[in-house]
Amino acid sequence: MTTLDKVLYTAKAHTTGGRDGQSKSDDGRLDVTLSSPGTAGTGTNPEQLFAAGYSACFIGAMKAVAGKMKVTLPADLAIDAEVDLGPIPNAYGIAARLNVSLPGMDRAAAQSLIDAAHQVCPYSNATRGNIDVTITLK
Repeated sequence: MTTLDKVLYTAKAHTTGGRDGQSKSDDGRLDVTLSSPGTAGTGTNPEQLFAAGYSACFIGAMKAVAGKMKVTLPADLAIDAEVDLGPIPNAYGIAARLNVSLPGMDRAAAQSLIDAAHQVCPYSNATRGNIDVTITLK
């Protein structure tokens, strides 16, 4: 297990009702209704939130790595994230796919950047060895 050298930020959320409830952050910036995947509910679900969080975090990691590599990222970079939910023996699990778009970048340089970002991204470090993660350069 990895231990933090220093806490830079702590996110806090209060959730009620589970997959069919509400979740609010302590600062009020997040206030969402939750609905189970595949139901008629109008809320989001934990898998969508994970997809949004992982893709946003990974873009942050790419920006940090690009700065160190002295590489300019395209303004229209994007990630299409997919998070699967399904059964595993005696439980449920998730898998994630990040489809990274770096328009106009040399493919070799873009792949090198993605590989380096995958090593520093907190979500990548949290999921590595725990769930199936596939990161693809589109």
